[in-house]
Amino acid sequence: KRDAKIPTLSGGMKRRLTLARALVNDPDIVFLDEPTTGLDPQARHLIWQRLRELTAQGKTLLLTTHFMDEAERLCHRLAILDHGRMVAEDSPRALIAEHIEPQVVEVFGEGVTQWADEYAAQFSKRFEVSGETAFCYVDDAQPLLAHLQGHAELRYLYRPANLEDVFLKLTGREMRE
Repeated sequence: KRDAKIPTLSGGMKRRLTLARALVNDPDIVFLDEPTTGLDPQARHLIWQRLRELTAQGKTLLLTTHFMDEAERLCHRLAILDHGRMVAEDSPRALIAEHIEPQVVEVFGEGVTQWADEYAAQFSKRFEVSGETAFCYVDDAQPLLAHLQGHAELRYLYRPANLEDVFLKLTGREMRE
C-alpha cells in the first residue's frame, strides 16, 4: 500500500496509518482519540493488540473512547467523565466492584414492562427499564433465571456486570445532545 493515496484507503487502513504516524518518533506518551471508531472487528482487535504491546514496552497511552469494552480491555486506570466532570476513577475491575452488582440479567420481549412492574423488584437489588429491556442487577441470578423459565414470552441475556453498566449508572441512560 506504500503507493496508495490516503483517500483510497479503507477506514481500517487509515486508522493503522494514523497509529503508525503517531509512533514513528517512538514517543513515551501517545494520545489517542477514539482509535477504533468505525473499524471492523478484525481491525479493532489488531489495533488493540498493538496498543497492548505498546503498554508492555512501557509506553503511556492516554485514550478517549465511548466504547466501554475498549476501555475495559486496554486501560489500567480510567476516569469516567460526565459533562466535563470526573465522576469516577480507578481500574476497570475496581470501578465495576465498587459501583455495580456483579451480575446482570437483561430481560426483553413482549410484555417486559408489565413483567418488570410486577416482578423485577422481587428478584433484583436494582433494576432499570430502558425501552423494551429491563436491566436486573443481582448478586445471584439463579432465582431470577428460574423464574424466567416460566415466562416463555420473554427472552433474556445473563452476563457479568461490565464497565458499560457502571458508565450508565453514573451518567444516566437518557440521550444527550
